Amino acid sequence: MIEIELGLEDVARTRFAISPLWEVVASVRVLKGADEHGLHRTWAEQVRPRLATADLDLRPLFDLVPVPTRSPWAGRVPGFICPPPTTPLPSLDVELATVRATPSALLHTTAEVPPARMAALRADPAAELGRLADVLETYWELALAPYWSRILTLLEGDIRYRAGRLVEGGAQHLFADLDAQVTWAAGTLHLEHRTVRGARRLDGRGLLLVPSAFVWPRVFSVLNEPWQPSLRYPPRAVGTLWHTQPATVSDALAGVLGRSRATLLTELTAPASTTGLARRTGLTPGGVSQHLTALRTAGLVSAHRAGREVLYARTRAGEIVVEAAGSGSPPSTTRV
Repeated sequence: MIEIELGLEDVARTRFAISPLWEVVASVRVLKGADEHGLHRTWAEQVRPRLATADLDLRPLFDLVPVPTRSPWAGRVPGFICPPPTTPLPSLDVELATVRATPSALLHTTAEVPPARMAALRADPAAELGRLADVLETYWELALAPYWSRILTLLEGDIRYRAGRLVEGGAQHLFADLDAQVTWAAGTLHLEHRTVRGARRLDGRGLLLVPSAFVWPRVFSVLNEPWQPSLRYPPRAVGTLWHTQPATVSDALAGVLGRSRATLLTELTAPASTTGLARRTGLTPGGVSQHLTALRTAGLVSAHRAGREVLYARTRAGEIVVEAAGSGSPPSTTRV
């Protein structure tokens, strides 16, 4: 059990953030077997062939993300590969710049990383960190970018909910249902852990709360210098992340976009290629391409290179439009 002592200054400085870089690392754990319950099976089944087709050397990344075999509680992720974000929602480029600039003094870990990988990093930090950042970026484009709108909607929804809890009842109310492994009592957070024990003081640095789509059923903590003390926890409703409803085109949406474009936007519950969309909708590949171009120009669809094909996905704006058309009223878009 880890006891995280929060003083008044720590409570005052507690904040939320979302980290694209951490989602990369956590999703690699899933691909390496840390998803015994199959929560992310749909995503993994789509991504694994895509990564294989791309013929990408993922070892600089995968070597640094060990997955324990003894217990879901054992094993650690090196801190330097995914430092906590310093802003509420940094871009991946900003986080990768931090990785590239990692001081050589921080290139150490107690995680089960191949010694040769750590030796290479320490021997030539600039070159190896640059190579690692390039692999992280390429992996992101293949495995996460097409799904990011959906993931971001889930994470932002959790932050809105928890901000409301904080307003309603203070820190105790905020932490009451954060996760079953976390409890709050008398100014102290108790975090269940099978291998680490003892008290940790934050000394006025505050606590960073980072909802993460790929961590369930674990909670990851970052409590050592020089990084911001952080908890990476599963967001509410994470079990529904990959659930999709049968595509039913709203007449209201068709009235605004036209039937074909409304059909394509509705069908994009998961990233898809032009060929795949043509097969599912009965439209010609040329027609699909033309309509997707129009939707992309309007900011409702994004395109992502995935190996030899291009995948299209709904943007944040596209998700909001489909949601609004389906419910008959505009959704809340308040950000925290």
